[in-house]
Amino acid sequence: MPPAEARSLRRHRIETPEGLPLEFEVAPRLDRAIAFGLDFALVTAAITALWLMALIAGASLQSLELGAAIALVGHFVLRNGYFIVSEARRGGTTLGKRAMKLRVLSRDGGPLTVEAIVARNLMRDLETFLPLIALLAPQALVPEAPGWGRWLSVLWLVLLGALPFFSRDGLRVGDLVAGTIVARAPQPVLLADLALPGGSAPATVGAPVFTREQLDIYGIHELQVLERVLRQSHEGTLEATVLDDIAQRIRTKIGWPAERAREPALPFLEAFYRAQRGRLEHQLLLGQRRERAKGKPPTPT
Repeated sequence: MPPAEARSLRRHRIETPEGLPLEFEVAPRLDRAIAFGLDFALVTAAITALWLMALIAGASLQSLELGAAIALVGHFVLRNGYFIVSEARRGGTTLGKRAMKLRVLSRDGGPLTVEAIVARNLMRDLETFLPLIALLAPQALVPEAPGWGRWLSVLWLVLLGALPFFSRDGLRVGDLVAGTIVARAPQPVLLADLALPGGSAPATVGAPVFTREQLDIYGIHELQVLERVLRQSHEGTLEATVLDDIAQRIRTKIGWPAERAREPALPFLEAFYRAQRGRLEHQLLLGQRRERAKGKPPTPT
């Protein structure tokens, strides 16, 4: 990346539940606009097809009002449902965001909740669609709308549209309400080997052995965090107490036997990394992708 471009990128710093600080590149505003344009074109095409089918069906039933009512309901569901379902099921991405390599993240470093996704997308009606209707077809909202209502709609669109340019992280109203941010999608850690001196050492005799239930607690996000911890440990930039604390958190989460809790942290974490990575790679081959940790640890047996 050219130096000038690298300097122009904003970075957002978060702290994970494990206490490790991470930085993400904030999505450029132009990339976000292009991603939204792609999604908007797709949704518009689907809504146009829906209106045509609803009006044709209404004409065949000799009830255009019924066809229009069905189309209006479907219009609302498609307009909001596409973004909500896509971001909820695809780890904060839509087709447009995937094309531009962007994704929605929680600004506090926690998991991206469905509630936040719904809030940020429903706010788009208030930000864009309602003022656009008031501008282009004011009678659809207020039958006797005054002429100055159009100018008020223009002012509303300009103010809310300009908000991302005055926000350091390019946040729109939906992001402010939902506590989210759009960032460049990080490269999946599973596509490359862990960059440790001499490469990742193979499992040795006597190394910890983990069950499937223990490995299935964590997802790709936690594996990426663990990779960063191991990198920093081998580079000598991580305090030993942090390594011990993270190892203890994982042992507690997976229900590790108490009599083995005093084993050295680094070999334990390296063994857990290799085992979890192998488990996740196997699931990816089967078409299963788990982004984040499950809510509850398994009961130790």
